[in-house]
Amino acid sequence: MNLDQLHKNIINDVRIELKDEFDRNFERKAFFEKKWPTNTLINRRGSMMARTNNLRRGYQAKIDGSKIAFSNSMPYASIHNEGGEITVTKKMKSYFWAMYYQASGGISYSIKTKAAAKTKRNTALSIEAQQFKALALMPIGNKIKIPERRVIGAHPKIREIISGVVDDHLKELNDIILYHLKP
Repeated sequence: MNLDQLHKNIINDVRIELKDEFDRNFERKAFFEKKWPTNTLINRRGSMMARTNNLRRGYQAKIDGSKIAFSNSMPYASIHNEGGEITVTKKMKSYFWAMYYQASGGISYSIKTKAAAKTKRNTALSIEAQQFKALALMPIGNKIKIPERRVIGAHPKIREIISGVVDDHLKELNDIILYHLKP
């Protein structure tokens, strides 16, 4: 094994280990031990960061010489990873109205009183419907704050992973050298 091959093996193993570790952040719903803020919307569709798993599947790691570059094909990946503000558009308002009608359409009504039945499901639906209605009524140009839900970034655990991979490869190299030095 030459040094160039050792270098390539280390970089590739680090890429695999980091990609796996960043992927586990979706399972943890946290950036390592720092939990993501919860969504203010009451929803029935599961975690906002993993409804379709497109964001999770979109992360790629590419090696460029001695560097590993992580990227995501989803346009909304950076706003989730870093947080920030988005501006309400006409298209967003249409989406919020559609979600409002979808959420309010699932409410069941009492046959006798023709009022919404007081069930847990209806309460959750009506809260979700109210929240979408509030978003739909926001004026175009208003800002919506997206909290940081970091998936990829600097963390002490990353240094541990890199050190572990390098140590494993150096031990393997040491074993090879010792094997060839035996009489």
